[in-house]
Amino acid sequence: MATTGSDTMDEAIARPEHDPSRVRRVAWASLVGTSLESYDFYVFAYFAAFFVGPLFFEPLGPVGGTVAAFVSIAIAFVIRPVGAIIFGHLGDRLGRRPTLILTITLMGVATGLVGVLPTFDQAGWLGAVLLVVLRLLQGLSLGGEWGGAILLATEGAAERKQPLYAAMPQLGSPIGSILSGSLFLLMVATVSAEDMVAWGWRIPFLTAIPLLLISLWLRWSVQETSVFRTIDAEGLRPRFPLGAVLRAQPWAMVVAVGAALLGIGSYSLMNTYTMNYGATPVSDGGLGFSYMDLLLATTIGGLLQLVTIPLFGWWATRIGSARVVAIGALGTLVIAFPIYLLLTQATFPVLVALMLVGGILPTLSWAALGGLMRDLFDPRYAFTALSFGYAIAATLTAFVPNITQAVGIATGYAWWHPGIVLAVLAVLTLVSAWIAARPGMRRGSAPAGGS
Repeated sequence: MATTGSDTMDEAIARPEHDPSRVRRVAWASLVGTSLESYDFYVFAYFAAFFVGPLFFEPLGPVGGTVAAFVSIAIAFVIRPVGAIIFGHLGDRLGRRPTLILTITLMGVATGLVGVLPTFDQAGWLGAVLLVVLRLLQGLSLGGEWGGAILLATEGAAERKQPLYAAMPQLGSPIGSILSGSLFLLMVATVSAEDMVAWGWRIPFLTAIPLLLISLWLRWSVQETSVFRTIDAEGLRPRFPLGAVLRAQPWAMVVAVGAALLGIGSYSLMNTYTMNYGATPVSDGGLGFSYMDLLLATTIGGLLQLVTIPLFGWWATRIGSARVVAIGALGTLVIAFPIYLLLTQATFPVLVALMLVGGILPTLSWAALGGLMRDLFDPRYAFTALSFGYAIAATLTAFVPNITQAVGIATGYAWWHPGIVLAVLAVLTLVSAWIAARPGMRRGSAPAGGS
């Protein structure tokens, strides 16, 4: 019987690489790249309050400058789906490796250039315009990074180990958070507020350049994945990958977005809204913790993820990625309200413990997300499918702090108001993971030439 392109591709997916060290190097290249992307992105969020408003939007005043700082953070999220479409197209047409070299270069250069921008006093509105442009470039880059990193890490590994390798790029988020958070703590402790505004804010962005060189060296040293080489050799590359995935697997895309909501949204809830809510005085409806205690607690939680994410990835090799995502969502649903009740009376040790518990369960869903989404989509347009689905979920969850704030206002900041948002995210991900676990949802077929 003749061998079809699909049969050849399935063999390429299941066939392990002959050199284990090569597979590990590819995994490291994916991990270091996602870590740099996360570090660059989080650095801006941590330091924006120090420099964006006062230095680039000075004529807008304190309130207007603060709004401009928040907008500068948000625009990079809004543009991510566009980046997913652009780099997804390139990844499915030109290859995983060259596209990921391009995304990491774009992110590293854009971040480094933020550190040399002229302020309003030096060049008027030019610096503000350039800042917005660089933030858009960062968002575009981030839109194409995650999906490609998952494929680069998994498409050369044996099928039974692919859920574990799919979890490795997920370590990039806690690593980036830990590095940026630690740098923030260090600089706040050693640099005065005046010096931070004068020159200190530039240092974190300039550190992106040496980190970029390391990432480029790693990604340049790996080869294209065996799956894409097979797709290319068989002439199966779709002409328009986004059209192909939306035509062949529209419901799988909906499921992928739903499955990603908790893993991404819980981070926005815990590390953005809960940080601000926790640092707000009790008299103003908050929890009354110091911001530095909260930042330290989240950094400790990030350190724990360095251990739990690989463990959860290994667990996914045993029971399947979708089931691990579902278990994480179910556990999060159970603790969504109790954790916020306990936070109202917590000491610092209890705060750390609650942040750890509140982080571990969503981390189950986060660690196995890449494996779940990779299992859903045909490899011929997988770069676009993973990138676009993840970017849509990230864009939706970017508004989680705003939604939670609105719920807080509506409920008079009752202790349970963040639990509502966390529970909704958990339910949506739980239902999506249950659907994704059904055999009929795995790896739909696309037209050979795409659409």
